[in-house]
Amino acid sequence: MSGLKLFHTTNGGMTEVMPRLADAETDVQSLVEANMEALLGVRFLATEYSTGPVHGGRIDSLGIDENGAPVVVEFKRGTDAGVIHQGLFYLSWLMDHRSEYQHLVRDRLGVTAAAQVLWSAPRLICVAGDFTRYDVHAVREHRRSIDLVRYRFFGTEHFGLETVASVTGQATAPRTARRRTSAVPSASSRDGAMAELAAAVDEILLGLGDGITRVPRQTYCAYQRLRNFACVCPPQKTKLLVYLKADPKGVGLVPGFTRDVTGLGHHGTGDLEVQLRAERDLERAQDLFRLSYAAA
Repeated sequence: MSGLKLFHTTNGGMTEVMPRLADAETDVQSLVEANMEALLGVRFLATEYSTGPVHGGRIDSLGIDENGAPVVVEFKRGTDAGVIHQGLFYLSWLMDHRSEYQHLVRDRLGVTAAAQVLWSAPRLICVAGDFTRYDVHAVREHRRSIDLVRYRFFGTEHFGLETVASVTGQATAPRTARRRTSAVPSASSRDGAMAELAAAVDEILLGLGDGITRVPRQTYCAYQRLRNFACVCPPQKTKLLVYLKADPKGVGLVPGFTRDVTGLGHHGTGDLEVQLRAERDLERAQDLFRLSYAAA
């Protein structure tokens, strides 16, 4: 576990809340499945999903993320050298049974969600008590999107997740090509200035930290760190819209620059809308980008 410590404040001082593992694997699995969207940014679909008598296995959890990407979640109570290979085994099965998965999405979430499944960016999320340096190295050798997430219980009321490693799949352009290649969906109305602004936003968002996945969709481009932290819409004639996961009530809204869109329909995810019209807007938006990234 990292060096982060949790303390409970009392009138007489502070008491450290000691971290612990789950008593059983099912304890952490049940907790995450019941709160999967809040914890992982993934909508829960099924638990202990059977892959059939021929394949002979059960997927711990199946879900679909904020951008429509299929997600396999595997759980281990402690450290288990086989969790990544097991998860990749099930992810491979899922890619070979797309229609079955889409039927599941349709039954749970409706026809529209099933029609928008993003098969170009399937994900594996491994939640375990810990991982070895060999696990971290192993995920870098694969071309799939894999997140290694360490959990801890703190006392009886607190639960923590920490991303140990996050490796992006083929949905993200190579780092060397990022400045020249923007994944923001094109729009016939955009001009040169807006295109340059969109490319600059792309560069800044990808540069906020390691393990950021850029997921292009038809109506927006999501930037993901386990969960979405930013969504960029196609450039308009005079502005570029970015949606962030930052709390609109805590940032001090500026008319014409930031807007609370909580409960309002828009492309992508996030309750804070940032309107960029020129490079000076981008300079003052960077603190908001960092705030949203830190919360993801």
